[in-house]
Amino acid sequence: MHPQIYDMIEYAVRRSGVMVTLTTNGTLMNETRSQRLLSTGVDVIDISIDAFTSETYARIRVNGNLHVTRDNVLRLLQMARSSSSKTKVIVSYIEQPQNVHETGDFELFWRDSGAHYVVIRRLHSNAGIIRQIADCVKKENADEPRYPCLYPWERILLNARGYLSFCPVDWTHGSTIPDADYRRVAIHDIWQGEFYRGLRLAHLSKDFADHAICAQCPDWRATRWPKEGRSYADMVEEFNEERA
Repeated sequence: MHPQIYDMIEYAVRRSGVMVTLTTNGTLMNETRSQRLLSTGVDVIDISIDAFTSETYARIRVNGNLHVTRDNVLRLLQMARSSSSKTKVIVSYIEQPQNVHETGDFELFWRDSGAHYVVIRRLHSNAGIIRQIADCVKKENADEPRYPCLYPWERILLNARGYLSFCPVDWTHGSTIPDADYRRVAIHDIWQGEFYRGLRLAHLSKDFADHAICAQCPDWRATRWPKEGRSYADMVEEFNEERA
């Protein structure tokens, strides 16, 4: 990590007034980097590993070394405990055909190792862009009536181009909100405005004539509404309650 990254995280922790999280694959989290990261006071470190055995890890994280990553994360957990850090370390896992047989072992191992939370995520197709995954998910959903995706009620994003968008699994900018240049518009105005009202109505009515990316997307099933099982949002709320 570039040294300025730590300064940026520390600045966000001090000035933003909201929970600050960092997502990483953990491969470069040596002792020095881990100590510096904990010193920023970052609220949550989310480490995506996606495998329990070395063989599966090498297939999903091509040529990756699970022993290195696992040792990095175990050391980070120990450092967080010994320093009485308020940082929560969570370990996450995207369940997919290559690793589905390891989900239980993965969750048990990291719970026993002291992770504050183990997140098991559902595989998504990047809003229908990865056709092989999209076709598989659509086949699985064939007998299930479509329900509204949670994201129009939960998320708004600032992308690297300075524009606001509405879908966190869209990596091709198909969900960019028209005329929502963050340099000239306020998040509140967009969130409460005409575009989001139309987007929410489209999901409630299942009429996606004006939202092509939602029409092609099968990933709505990967979102959980309140009382439909624990979600990432539930975890964040619990962490916020602990901080209060």
